[in-house]
Amino acid sequence: MNKWIRKSVVVLVSILTFGLITPTQLINNINAEKPNESDTVESAPSGQTSYFEESQVDKEKILEELLKQAEQQSYRKFGTRIKPVIENEFKEIIMPNIEKALQETAAQFPTEDLLNLAITESPGKGQSEKIFNIKNSDTNKDVLRFHVRRDNPPQAGYWFNFHYHTYHDGFQSHHELGSIYWDKNTPPKWMS
Repeated sequence: MNKWIRKSVVVLVSILTFGLITPTQLINNINAEKPNESDTVESAPSGQTSYFEESQVDKEKILEELLKQAEQQSYRKFGTRIKPVIENEFKEIIMPNIEKALQETAAQFPTEDLLNLAITESPGKGQSEKIFNIKNSDTNKDVLRFHVRRDNPPQAGYWFNFHYHTYHDGFQSHHELGSIYWDKNTPPKWMS
């Protein structure tokens, strides 16, 4: 019964935060990928329980979903004018670093606590640096904050500097994700 409640919470958080999946899709995916409990117990090596295997799968699925939502929020932030220009470089340079940051953060939490992590829905508009925050939905406190800053070094044009902050140091230190060159001309405002 406890696993059912956890899975229900994941579905509910997904629906409330993004509405991208429906409960029946998630249940069908889980049922299709996971064998029956009797099969899992019989095939598990001695000394290893089926709970361990399921918790690993759940952790991977949670990270995969967070990464998908992070990419969608980033594209929302870029808007229709910036996205086409930097999309390929963003996928090649920045997304692998975001994935690494999420994995490092996930390693600090037990699987049960990962179920409480959610991505904020509204990126910052205009000149704001905020792309998205990852927060603990139980405590409503941020865990990670992902930002993009416009840099304009002398004689070098405009660059988008992607970085994140963690709760460990009160969101003070910049943890670099990478930079993408824009142009000599001023980039448009975010979400335009």
